[in-house]
Amino acid sequence: MKAAAARFRTIAAGLPPERMALILALGLVLGVFPMYGLPTTLCVVAAMVLRVNLPALQLVNQLSSPLQLALWLPMARVGAWAAGSTGGWNLADTARFAVIGWFCLCLPVGVALYCTLLFALRRNRLGWFNGLRVHA
Repeated sequence: MKAAAARFRTIAAGLPPERMALILALGLVLGVFPMYGLPTTLCVVAAMVLRVNLPALQLVNQLSSPLQLALWLPMARVGAWAAGSTGGWNLADTARFAVIGWFCLCLPVGVALYCTLLFALRRNRLGWFNGLRVHA
C-alpha cells in the first residue's frame, strides 16, 4: 500500500484539490462497477471526457478492484430489491440486478465522497500525500 501511495503521489503531484478529489471518487466508484473488465474502459472514457490524469485514475481503479468482487452480491441484492424481484435468479438476472444496485448505491456515495474529499483536500493546503508536518 505504501508503494501505491508513493506512486499516486508522483503521478498526481501538483494537481489542484478539485482534480484530486475527482480522481479519487471516480476511481473508486467506477472501480466497483459490477461487470468484469468494464471499469478500466469506463475510467478511460471518464478521463478523456473530464480531462483528468488517466494513470492516477487507473491506479485508484486497480486498487479498488477487490471491492468490485466483494460488493457484487450485495449490489445484486439491492438491485433486486429496487427492481421488485422476489427470487429465482439466473446469472443474467444477477448481473442486471448488480448494475441496478451499483446505480442505486455507488452514484450517491460517489457524490458524497467527492464532496467530502474536496472539503478535506481544500482544508489541507499542504497536500494530502505530502506526509505529516509538525507546525510550531
